[in-house]
Amino acid sequence: MSMLDFLKQEMIDSEILSGIEEFRRRYPIKTTTLSRCPRYLYYGKAIWEQAAAALLCGENILLTGSKATGKNVLAENLAAVFGRPSWNVSLHINMDASYMIGTDTFQDGQVTFRPGPVYQCAQEGGFCVLDEINMARNEALAVLHSILDFRRVIHVPGYGELPLHDASRFIATMNYGYAGTRELNEALSSRFVVIQMPEISNENLEKLITREFPSMKKEYVKQFCGLFQDISQKCLGGEITSRVLDLRGLLDAIRLIQTGLSPYSALDMGISNKTFDSYEQTLIKDIIASRISPKISRKAVFSE
Repeated sequence: MSMLDFLKQEMIDSEILSGIEEFRRRYPIKTTTLSRCPRYLYYGKAIWEQAAAALLCGENILLTGSKATGKNVLAENLAAVFGRPSWNVSLHINMDASYMIGTDTFQDGQVTFRPGPVYQCAQEGGFCVLDEINMARNEALAVLHSILDFRRVIHVPGYGELPLHDASRFIATMNYGYAGTRELNEALSSRFVVIQMPEISNENLEKLITREFPSMKKEYVKQFCGLFQDISQKCLGGEITSRVLDLRGLLDAIRLIQTGLSPYSALDMGISNKTFDSYEQTLIKDIIASRISPKISRKAVFSE
């Protein structure tokens, strides 16, 4: 199933779908440079429509929200559905502008310019994901100002300017409250439209698990979805930390069960052991026990 077929199945607005198809026709690209097929699909009609509409308008997007809301999954999905190559820049406190834009390097006996991911994205009309944008220093991010506003140009000292390809878009992600994060500079945040990512709904989580594990019995799809929602509620109530709210960890645990590992061992590896506090581990194990029997086996969870 293609990404466009997936969006049609999710009942995305027909005008937005037509806009995406027109975008792909207007900016054709060699298939060898396309971003890889997404590992996971993002489920959420309203968010899909907001993000796609913004990109069609030429806007750049800032995805903000708590852990396990699918920010990076959506960014990857957007690049795929728009048919663009993508670059991911994982930002951190020691990141500098030269890494993003490019720097001089010595090659074949002469100094040449080695383009960075932002430069390559601008040149080839790709989508660039600026991951955890509020972890980088403001002075390092200042280089993005002329790229993200109406100028749409990269200034490269010693090499002139590079106008952005018309199809280039930037998608930033950020979490609040993590160690090393900071308030995003107002001058930078004003250059994005902001989408607040909601927690995955039970309905969409069921879709995701069913797609990933089509042989899982329906009653266990519901139980594992309920387990994730139980953990989410405990996190919201402050009873446990968000460290264990890990959707990837849940999917990894189900995959281990499918391979033949006992459910409790798999869920320990995917969820419980994500916290190193013994008391919190006990609380997580109690939540798991309320949903998943220690006696079940792979045969009970999956159809043959």
